[in-house]
Amino acid sequence: MTEQTAQPQDENQLIAERRAKLAKWRESGKAYPNDFRRENTAGRLDELYSEKTAEELEAAPISVKVAGRIMLRRLMGKASFATIQDVSGRIQLYVKVDLVGAEAYDDFKHWDIGDIVGAEGTLFKTRTGELTIQVSEIRLLSKALRPLPEKFHGLTDMEQRHRQRYLDLIMNESSRFTFVARSRMIQSIRNYMISHHFLEVETPMMHPIPGGASAKPFITHHNALDMELFLRIAPELYLKRLVVGGLEKVFEINRNFRNEGADSTHSPEFVMLEAYQAYSDYHRIADLTQELVQNAALAVAGSTTVIWADGTTHDLGGYWDRLSMYESLSQASGRE
Repeated sequence: MTEQTAQPQDENQLIAERRAKLAKWRESGKAYPNDFRRENTAGRLDELYSEKTAEELEAAPISVKVAGRIMLRRLMGKASFATIQDVSGRIQLYVKVDLVGAEAYDDFKHWDIGDIVGAEGTLFKTRTGELTIQVSEIRLLSKALRPLPEKFHGLTDMEQRHRQRYLDLIMNESSRFTFVARSRMIQSIRNYMISHHFLEVETPMMHPIPGGASAKPFITHHNALDMELFLRIAPELYLKRLVVGGLEKVFEINRNFRNEGADSTHSPEFVMLEAYQAYSDYHRIADLTQELVQNAALAVAGSTTVIWADGTTHDLGGYWDRLSMYESLSQASGRE
């Protein structure tokens, strides 16, 4: 029986039971080891070995060393299965008392969903063809004191997902993908700008006047200078001063603050790219914008054809139309 199908218990009772397990673990002197070194990730193992047959894996055993959070367990007497999750994905563990020893196997049976473990062993494939690690050594690395959301319903409440982002990342693969994709996109933007000889700079976050845009600022007080300051609503004025000073191509990937409305797609604290270039015009900036977006799409999706959150497909490749404001309004309204 999998643990996700067990009858739900009172959360406070579960937390109390897990705290008792932690106390016992501490008494053993083995709590929170820091000498385990992971050598493989689930995603990389799947990429390298998922196409190998069971016979190939048996003929040339592959030793691996993984770590991750227990997301599923199936306890079956002297042999059990567990599924662990790391940043790259999930992989199954096969834990057998004859291989790990009676003491370690007994410990394993008392660990909980959400605990983080480290395991060593060799790869094989089950009868259903699932890539699995036959574990020779397994250790508890960190104890989860709170139970995870129920597997089959997961974490679906949007407010809870935003307030407890760590829990959202554990339970929702799409959220982990979004974070990774965002990081790749930012890195792509930075690499593109630097390769085109833009200098990355950092400008002040606190301004004496809220300039560069029309927005309501957050107000703070500088105690040492005894003066009122504003969290920046845009970096524009300082970036332009750098261009005046002779830094001809500058950019900043910066955090801005606008003390206005907030919803699921708009935050008063947000990140933007702002860049300035001397000896140029809006035609070159349009080219730069197109190339920047296309490079970011390639970095994230491997293609300029991307799928939006609503399921629609958009092709960002090729040459983008350039329209004046008048032309765009005429086209959208169907009127001259």
